[in-house]
Amino acid sequence: MKIYRVKVNGQVYEVELESVTETEGTVKAEKAEEKKPAPTPEPTAGAQVLRAPMQGTILEIKVAPGQRVNRGETVIVLEAMKLENNIVAPASGVIKEILVAKGQTVANQQPLLTIA
Repeated sequence: MKIYRVKVNGQVYEVELESVTETEGTVKAEKAEEKKPAPTPEPTAGAQVLRAPMQGTILEIKVAPGQRVNRGETVIVLEAMKLENNIVAPASGVIKEILVAKGQTVANQQPLLTIA
């Protein structure tokens, strides 16, 4: 028997193993299930879609569904490359749907919200 020290996630464990030669042991590894990103909700038909101008993380959502906004008003704050970017309403109207959440990472051109 041999005792080995193994470190897993910063925690040290002692493992006792019988002697194994190169030809005695068999290791089987199952293929890990591939994680797929959650689908992006589709915006409502007939509404104007505000899309992310770049990849980043949603820091703040300054509006709520049903709220009236004016063109040029900041509706979302997006962090990209350690800079906070104000995302403004492209038109005046009413917020119909918010398609993202605070802390969510978004891709370039991903729909953020809809205005009608």
